[in-house]
Amino acid sequence: QVQLEESGGRLVQAGGSLSLSCAASPRTFSTIGKGWFRQAPGKGRAFVAAINWDSSSTYYADSVKGRFTISRDNAKNTVYLQMNRLKPEDTAVYYCASGPTGKLQIGLADSWGQGTQVTVSS
Repeated sequence: QVQLEESGGRLVQAGGSLSLSCAASPRTFSTIGKGWFRQAPGKGRAFVAAINWDSSSTYYADSVKGRFTISRDNAKNTVYLQMNRLKPEDTAVYYCASGPTGKLQIGLADSWGQGTQVTVSS
């Protein structure tokens, strides 16, 4: 099982940018899809973005398309989420996840991180 640990969450003003990182255990990291999810207060966990093993395909929720970018560096066993033009409604706990991208897009994953808090102030 892949071990995942997120970092980078903090308080940021609306319109600002933030980059999240997710470090993964090395074993089979490069062969598995990765994704980001978020859970806002009082809501369920929602898909944000996913990337396949060789970065040839990426997928985004409509709410973040054009503002967020997912990427990965297999040499560093790390996946990233660059978030631009942040809005207060982006406030949530952000989770890194591992699994086939088709599975990630429907809210399922083989492994989950513990989450990192992102707060966007208006």
